[in-house]
Amino acid sequence: MREKVQQVIDEIRPSLQADGGDVELVDIEGGVVKVRLTGACAGCPMSQMTLQMGIERLLKQRLPEVERVENVQDVPGSTS
Repeated sequence: MREKVQQVIDEIRPSLQADGGDVELVDIEGGVVKVRLTGACAGCPMSQMTLQMGIERLLKQRLPEVERVENVQDVPGSTS
């Protein structure tokens, strides 16, 4: 399933990158896909809408086993 999720994310990434943002796959736990929004997406007030109406909608459409998508925030003070 990870490869299929990554393929869909790779389709979405150019649109986000065009606006200075990006998304990376962090983990999959059951039907929950965990991603990290980075760049301009990380601080954007519209990031929740991008996550739900863009990334989550497309993943659910292509992969019915996906239940939801969560944005994993960096831990303060981390160096990632």
